[in-house]
Amino acid sequence: MDRVIVYVDDAAYAEQVLAPLFARDATKHTQWVLVACAPRMTHRISKWVSHSARENWRAKWADKLFSQILPALRAPASSVTTVVAKGPLVELTEQLQAAQPSAAQVVDARRPKSDNPEEQNAAGRRWSSPRPGTLLSSLLTGFGALWVLALE
Repeated sequence: MDRVIVYVDDAAYAEQVLAPLFARDATKHTQWVLVACAPRMTHRISKWVSHSARENWRAKWADKLFSQILPALRAPASSVTTVVAKGPLVELTEQLQAAQPSAAQVVDARRPKSDNPEEQNAAGRRWSSPRPGTLLSSLLTGFGALWVLALE
């Protein structure tokens, strides 16, 4: 029996990533472990929302996500386990791997923060690079202002 641990946060993106796994031999029995990775909440949210309310929101969010993904698995309900991640994924993966003697395949089907790596790099920079030609025009404008001040 194969075991597959899948980390998901978006059903549509996860279906695209998991399509090759769904297409493999259907006669093999596969134990799916779906781990919902809820969006992070800032630490300041505790001023307005109680811990139990946050946990309830995570549970509802995960139920909605699982209801979108489970029909795509086309697997019997007995072979799917659902988990909501509440801590670091490394520790959770170790716990899930230790639960069974056989090693499981781990698939990260979470949507990347940015689909385009160039956008991600641009967002990480503090200052944007000047467009070509703007430096020269800025210098000319500055010198023009100095000439106006000098002639007065």
